[in-house]
Amino acid sequence: MSDTSLSSNSTGAPMSAKPARRDIGIKRRYASERRFRLYGVLAICIGVFFLCALLFTVFSKGYTAFWQTTVSIPVMLEQKVIDPGNKRAEDPNVLITANYPVLVRNALAQHLNVPASDKSAMRELGKFYSDGVRVQLRQMVMDNPSLIGTTKNINFLASADIDSAFKGQIDLSVPEANRKVSDRQVTWMNTLSEEGVMGQSFNSGLFTFGASSRPETSGLGVAFVGSLYMMLIVLGVALPVGVAASIYLEEFAKKNRFTDLVEVNINNLAAVPSIVFGLLGLAVFINLFGLPRSASLVGGLVLSLMTLPTIIIATRAALRAVPPSIRDAALGLGASKTQMVFHHVLPLAAPGILTGTIIGLAQALGETAPLLLIGMVAFVANVPVSPLDPATALPVQIFMWANEAERAFVERTSGAIIVLLAFLAIMNIAAIILRRRFERRW
Repeated sequence: MSDTSLSSNSTGAPMSAKPARRDIGIKRRYASERRFRLYGVLAICIGVFFLCALLFTVFSKGYTAFWQTTVSIPVMLEQKVIDPGNKRAEDPNVLITANYPVLVRNALAQHLNVPASDKSAMRELGKFYSDGVRVQLRQMVMDNPSLIGTTKNINFLASADIDSAFKGQIDLSVPEANRKVSDRQVTWMNTLSEEGVMGQSFNSGLFTFGASSRPETSGLGVAFVGSLYMMLIVLGVALPVGVAASIYLEEFAKKNRFTDLVEVNINNLAAVPSIVFGLLGLAVFINLFGLPRSASLVGGLVLSLMTLPTIIIATRAALRAVPPSIRDAALGLGASKTQMVFHHVLPLAAPGILTGTIIGLAQALGETAPLLLIGMVAFVANVPVSPLDPATALPVQIFMWANEAERAFVERTSGAIIVLLAFLAIMNIAAIILRRRFERRW
């Protein structure tokens, strides 16, 4: 009788069944947690893998863009080529229209012992150096006409094909007919390299040159200035408007249907595709107000509209994070509501506002679609002096280079992506540092 009562409950079921079921449930729960952690680790690994693949692809193709092949040899600035009639005093345009690349070709021919009678070799020599020497020598002679008739050691750029071959980006083992660099040019390249007059140097032109149809003379100078103008306009327009709107909605506006509608629309605007803002800018700023196309002013205004919701949402979150006790204490000491907001709440919310602003600027810096619609895809060779001058931007320059057919532009495109990623990384790191530096925990 006692054995039966110990092994069974009132329903007749064994008492050991409940602990067994409990143990199985615990094991299943632990197994489920382990699977969830495994899925999480797997998701992170997949994301890191694709990120590393992206960075490896960009850096492997673009790091060579920061180095450029140059040749440094003495060049005779012959008067018979620059000013054969000695008319530069009467007509300064003579110095502008002179055939300066011939001077470099003749200097190379003399250095490599190529006879001038060999027309085929002279044509290949003409493709050995960049046509940018025309501007380089012309500017040098116009700045100092007394150089005519003298010999100067000139450091000039190699052509894009020679640059690619010198960097090992062209397979020289394939037949000569299947590559853009001839065997004779390869021989000259090796000779100049062994003599130490041909080598690679830091490509400062990547950061100073404007747009060009020649890869070796293309740079991000115009895009840098255009992006700088646009970021200043975004900072000057979106920040004060966004902060003012946030303060009003969070501190002064009454909670009613109108403010609820405004808040919903602000949140919706933050999710609107950026190309829609480009259409808005085209319709309002260009077609209605008549502002110039391709101008940094229009680009800055369009990006300001796109960045405004981000700044408003971040600012409202920063204001909401300030404890109500700060407000109550300020009002209790006799401060007005305006004094309470601007003297106490706003300074405490400044780190969050600053972080949101930097993130908004970083987002605007990487936008391309709205700028394409307002014409900032134009070919601009000269650095803009004001926001009303034609300009382009870093992401737009990347877009234009990516559409070029020449092999050397692939290198330039990846190099520009590296520069853009560096700027975005710096801005996001700055936001994190500022947030941790000035953040207060309540």
